[in-house]
Amino acid sequence: MSVFGIVIFLLIAGMAFWMLLFLMGFILPFWITLGVFDIMKPKRIYEDSDAA
Repeated sequence: MSVFGIVIFLLIAGMAFWMLLFLMGFILPFWITLGVFDIMKPKRIYEDSDAA
């Protein structure tokens, strides 16, 4: 029964490892790029407050 526990532990640890790898390799650069483009976006002088 301890082999089953070790296999479950390695399965969960492997899934966590690949999830972190995906987050660090794709989501984090995507998030940083969106933040940089948001900072570089020219600001509007007059906001349309009555446009709604």
